[in-house]
Amino acid sequence: MARSGPDAQPDRRGCCGSCGSYLKSARFLLYVGHALSTWGDRMWHFAVSVFLVELYGNSLLLTAVYGLVVAGSVLFLGAIIGDWVDKNARLKVAQTSLIVQNVCVILCGILLMMVFLFKSELVALYQGWLLTLCYILVITIANIANLASTATAITIQRDWVVVVAGDNRSKLADMNATIRRIDQLTNILAPMAVGQIMTFGSPVIGCGFISGWNLISMCVEYLLLWKVYQKTPALAHKASGKIEESELKQLNSPKEGESKPNEGVKLIEGKDVSVFESQEEETSCCARMAEPLSTFRDGWVSYYNQPVFLAGLGLAFLYMTVLGFDCITTGYAYTQGLSGSTLSLLMGASAITGIMGTVAFTWLRRRCGLVRTGIISGIAQLACLVLCVISVFMPGSPLDLSVSPFADISARLFESNPLPTMAPEARIPETPFTTVVPILANGSASVNGSVPEMAPNPVPVVSVSLLFAGVIAARIGLWSFDLTVTQLLQENVIESERGIINGVQNSMNYLLDLLHFIMVILAPNPEAFGLLVLISVSFVAMGHVMYFRFAQKTLGSSVFRFCSREPKVGADDPPPSDSSDALSA
Repeated sequence: MARSGPDAQPDRRGCCGSCGSYLKSARFLLYVGHALSTWGDRMWHFAVSVFLVELYGNSLLLTAVYGLVVAGSVLFLGAIIGDWVDKNARLKVAQTSLIVQNVCVILCGILLMMVFLFKSELVALYQGWLLTLCYILVITIANIANLASTATAITIQRDWVVVVAGDNRSKLADMNATIRRIDQLTNILAPMAVGQIMTFGSPVIGCGFISGWNLISMCVEYLLLWKVYQKTPALAHKASGKIEESELKQLNSPKEGESKPNEGVKLIEGKDVSVFESQEEETSCCARMAEPLSTFRDGWVSYYNQPVFLAGLGLAFLYMTVLGFDCITTGYAYTQGLSGSTLSLLMGASAITGIMGTVAFTWLRRRCGLVRTGIISGIAQLACLVLCVISVFMPGSPLDLSVSPFADISARLFESNPLPTMAPEARIPETPFTTVVPILANGSASVNGSVPEMAPNPVPVVSVSLLFAGVIAARIGLWSFDLTVTQLLQENVIESERGIINGVQNSMNYLLDLLHFIMVILAPNPEAFGLLVLISVSFVAMGHVMYFRFAQKTLGSSVFRFCSREPKVGADDPPPSDSSDALSA
């Protein structure tokens, strides 16, 4: 018993020492910085939409304009942002994007506070043009903040994480999974927190809270980035951009690269030096003006030539869907009689299944390899989405093929009389507004409870229940697949092109996301939502077919050997035999 005390003391010190070293490690500091950044992003993205709706008289116009501007900016500037990330030092990129993002959010918060406080005065000045100018400034500055957030995500999640993990692919997979779990938690908790502040306080208090949070968070994140940079010396060394730039040009246009040097030699031999210098200055000015366009073109061409192109394109196709917890699915749920409290519970369940997907990713990767993990995740997602397809044809589904999905648009654009969306006056007694519309949607109960005998049979919840069961269960495969493609891009894109390739990947994601919103605009009535579900499942299936084609090219005949273990090179690093080595070969 006397020896047990001294023997146990080193164990306690060792345990405390290991915990202390982990809390001071670059990996943990990176997690804390990402949590702070993501929390601020989610609060702002939730709040700015609510603020714009409230400012414009409960209209979705400003919110729609803001969403269109944000998506279009990332679509066209994603490659240019990624190229800027590649051409500059890591610490400079991270600090600059962090400061720009948070300063823009702070300015937006202050500007929105002024608009809320002095809206009546602003409306009276210059016939309301000053208020319109404030709206334009808010959307512009918020868009700049989103672009800076995109740069931060590219440099931290696609580059810094790879360098901090080193050559240990298992560590890289764990870091990716942990970052995605942080995203899942903040997606739910941050909007809830700022929503409570706005509900029990006021929009002005909400703006002030978000501005103050971003100011404090910016200082803490800046310090954390500096600590991570000091603890990871490899972050100070970046691949030379000039050497890789020449490789990129040869990859994109090898014939032009061979002919232009010969032309330059002939110009030097045949013309006077002063004439050549003046021509060189003119071409350099033109080249600077055309540089963004050439960067945009080279980025997309380089993305197309990547060995993981089909995997990235398959991931982008998953954004062309209405089967997610966005405003579209939420609006459809309201028309089907689901209350706000029920939807909040469903969103919580979706966050839990998303975290389960990150756990499944790390386990499957160790058992089956990285590429095979994507195949298994795709099969799991499609199997769950079968429930959504079945829900379209179940009792209670509003699918009606006799109703044209374009009827609403044609009536509003080409007919003088609007659609009869409201009951005629003095015909049907008025009922108070409620988020539950059971008579029109699923008929589970009457609206005011005064005429219970007229309520239809309570059958129709079957359709909407199956729909959300499929959506929630499919998130396990969705997030596992997302992590798979993310790590494939991290491992198989050369260091000097990580920024531009991931920038183009973000542009592809936004492009398909825009297409899905356009699809909803063309068919907005609930009777057409079943068609949107079928189209969404088709795009998800096409995305996974593209990934399977990529896996088949990479693994060949061994693509179906799911139970094959990876050869262990080191005790702590079992790199997958089917990832970067196979791709580079």
